Amino acid sequence: MQHIINKTIASVLPLVTLGEQRLSILIFHRVLASYDFMRPGEITAKEFDQKMQLIAKYFTPLPLLEAVERLKNGTLPQRAICVTFDDGYRDNAEVAYPILKKHNIPATFFVASGFLDGGRMWNDTVIETVRNCQDKELSLIDLGLGTFLTGTEQAKEKSAQTIIQQIKHLPQNERDQKVAGISSYAKGLPNDLMMDSVQVKNMAEQGVSIGGHTVTHPILATLTAKKAEQEIRQGKQELESITQQAITEFAYPNGKPGQDYLPEHVDIIKKLGFKLAVSTQWGVSNSNSDIYQLNRFTPWDKGESKFLARLVNNLRHVS
Repeated sequence: MQHIINKTIASVLPLVTLGEQRLSILIFHRVLASYDFMRPGEITAKEFDQKMQLIAKYFTPLPLLEAVERLKNGTLPQRAICVTFDDGYRDNAEVAYPILKKHNIPATFFVASGFLDGGRMWNDTVIETVRNCQDKELSLIDLGLGTFLTGTEQAKEKSAQTIIQQIKHLPQNERDQKVAGISSYAKGLPNDLMMDSVQVKNMAEQGVSIGGHTVTHPILATLTAKKAEQEIRQGKQELESITQQAITEFAYPNGKPGQDYLPEHVDIIKKLGFKLAVSTQWGVSNSNSDIYQLNRFTPWDKGESKFLARLVNNLRHVS
């Protein structure tokens, strides 16, 4: 019965697009070996495997650069889809990549170069600090952030996300200061959450696409134009040094157009020689889309049929 439902949903795809070329680009961040109460929204290996099996069966997975080139020249196949990852987490190499290989699905990994080899993203510092809190409350009043409940797993997860949202769009220096203050309440924070240079190099040598994602994952809109260009350029150069390959694909950190990045940053991407860039604007792209602001989509449904239905519905949204 499940197979029949899935096949029926997939059969609707040509009717949705009416023959027009439309490119779906999926965005993931982490693929966890097992469920983590502090990251309930992140997909597990079992769930990711199921989703990739469906994509391999009902869609046409393509490398991102090839898909965009075919979108431009009018040869994009029906049901074309790309898989992308942001940030450069270690589980991308150790958990996600073997599953992708199993299903013969190409992917692009957008890596923030400054966190390789033992670094840690600021939001993970918040999450791990709250996770390690042994008290029922974590007081961050001295940082101007208030007091947060930490007595249960549910309370910890909620408190961590609240803190992240409070400081996410602060100027980078101010945010970094607050994160440093938060981390002072924790002991033994992990330094193995992100990939190392060897993993990035090995994947690139195996034909995996590595893309730029700045050095420190700032909100570009909060930076001066000079600082933004430095972040993008340096990230590109560092990844090229590791992979010994040209880095031609880019993902805007956070990625909301007009909020997280601005037209001036699109100009920088073009100036630095990137061939395409992706946002986090939901929807699909067609032949009229700006290849330096391609849409991406995160399908969050757990069930197979709902997952496929969400992908079909997403095809209706072209911005």
